[in-house]
Amino acid sequence: MKPFLIRRISTTADGREIIRDAQAARDVVTVGRAATNDIALPDLGVDPEHLYIQHSSDGRVQVTATGSSGFLVGRRRSKEAVVDPDQGGDIAVGGHRIAMSRDIGGAIVLTVQRVAAISKAAEERDETKAFSLRGLVPAKRSTAWVLALSVLFAFLAIPVWAAFQKQHQPARTIYAAASDTTWTSGPLSQAHHALEGNCEACHKKAFVSVRDETCQSCHKDVHDHALPGRLAKARENPGFGGRILASVAKTFGKEGPGSCVACHTEHEGAGPMPATAQAFCSDCHSTLNQRLTDTKLPNAGDFGTQHPQFRPLIAMVPGEKPVMARASLDSMPMDDSGLKFTHKLHLDTRGGVAAMARSLKSSKGYGDSLVCADCHTPTADRVRFQPVDMEKNCEACHSLAFDNIGGTVRTLRHGDTAQMTADLRAFYRSTSPARPINLGGMERRRPGTYAQGQVYNAYFGAVGARGSTGDKAVRAVFSPGGACYDCHLVKPPGAGSPDWSVVPVNQPLRYMMHGWFDHNAHSTETCASCHTKAASSAKATDLLVPDLKSCRSCHGGEASAAKVPSSCAMCHGYHGKEDAPWKPKQGGAAASPMLIRPRPGDTASLN
Repeated sequence: MKPFLIRRISTTADGREIIRDAQAARDVVTVGRAATNDIALPDLGVDPEHLYIQHSSDGRVQVTATGSSGFLVGRRRSKEAVVDPDQGGDIAVGGHRIAMSRDIGGAIVLTVQRVAAISKAAEERDETKAFSLRGLVPAKRSTAWVLALSVLFAFLAIPVWAAFQKQHQPARTIYAAASDTTWTSGPLSQAHHALEGNCEACHKKAFVSVRDETCQSCHKDVHDHALPGRLAKARENPGFGGRILASVAKTFGKEGPGSCVACHTEHEGAGPMPATAQAFCSDCHSTLNQRLTDTKLPNAGDFGTQHPQFRPLIAMVPGEKPVMARASLDSMPMDDSGLKFTHKLHLDTRGGVAAMARSLKSSKGYGDSLVCADCHTPTADRVRFQPVDMEKNCEACHSLAFDNIGGTVRTLRHGDTAQMTADLRAFYRSTSPARPINLGGMERRRPGTYAQGQVYNAYFGAVGARGSTGDKAVRAVFSPGGACYDCHLVKPPGAGSPDWSVVPVNQPLRYMMHGWFDHNAHSTETCASCHTKAASSAKATDLLVPDLKSCRSCHGGEASAAKVPSSCAMCHGYHGKEDAPWKPKQGGAAASPMLIRPRPGDTASLN
């Protein structure tokens, strides 16, 4: 069947008719007030979907109402009708008439025309006006003015009046304090929760920003990030918009760049204070060398894209006062701790150490081989790891027992070479020829042959009877194959030392002195996922600190799509401490690098 032809007839103001024809896009024509209908009638007397018109099987037109309103056929209201277009016919819907005819081509023409308003909600009554409350409520403009003035009075005029009442009439502070709450943008953070309700503790003057001296009245140990002159020089000059904002802030008494409130924002919620945005740091540090041409710090603007390689503090020369220096991990630096130790030997799953671990499985809880946790013990807060201790972590395999008297095992004093030397000499001095000497004529056995409490006599070598044999035993301990020599750097008797000794061991709790790392925050990771080279490390001087690439496998810049978006404040703090490298030391002498131990959040200065 041929599609319907929809013909609309409208009348202009001067009585002329305008006719517009359009072919229906489908065989069924929908009629209603909604704009989605094929014939949309803007009349409130018409339902949104009022009726539909379609071809009947005998060539006529079937009209069916979808709602209860129906339509007029002649003077009768009907919900369903059949119209013969060859004879002509029409229906009335609201204030419109739809006539049906057939053109010379055989297509059925639906002529839609507006007639005299016969419904109570005719077309001239706009829908928004029909449902408007304009005649029942005040006008929008006057209502807006009333509400605006009410807000200004309740939330500006009254609190301003109350603020002055606090200063001049303290007895009325209860009401004044209540009115101030309308200005509070949110609760105080955990750090300042005790000041809740005591606005004057920080806001000393009405309508004046919190000043630095107010913050420093409590935070007395907070120090500058760097020298004020260098800080000012390091800052990037603000643009036009920044200068406008600075002038507005100055009007309300806000101090300039570098003030406490420039970084620390309050009333942001009851949790910890929000971390400083990355831009606060990168505004200076991303192009720092352009303004501080003498700086030793490389530029840093984003951890994922612009960050220098890590420079841990390592021991270049071990000793009582080790020579410490910061070195980039790109240079593959060696950390000389004073120990002879290899991770590869101890983590080997098939060597003698693994066999020893299996033999101690029931008593020490080891597995089929040693793992990192068998020797490395976290601190109480699980942020770092304690130094490896001989008695707690090593003696299960490396026993220093040398004699057994009546079931009581005698053990050499670890860490005190003078006492150990004296014990050995006393042992041989008191031994008679008739008494067998445990330390004589035995070859060294491999670690694993001895458990804790057994005699580890093979370390002391073959010795003679009494007399000078004590000196031979001491020499054997500090010689190749001896108990001390195998693990420590040994110093023979000589200038400044009348006897044998070992180089003090340096086991720093922290390598990254200008950044912060929390092992507890990485508890979901395995040791090997970050310390990837530990199992293959064959030198005691290997530095196994993860490098920048390793950290970037999870961490990226603040706005990155990395697994852990990380701003500068996640690892770095802002405030220098009393021992900051750029501060002069007491007495004019520089402090030993080993004494510089920044607290959590300490970071490098602009040196």
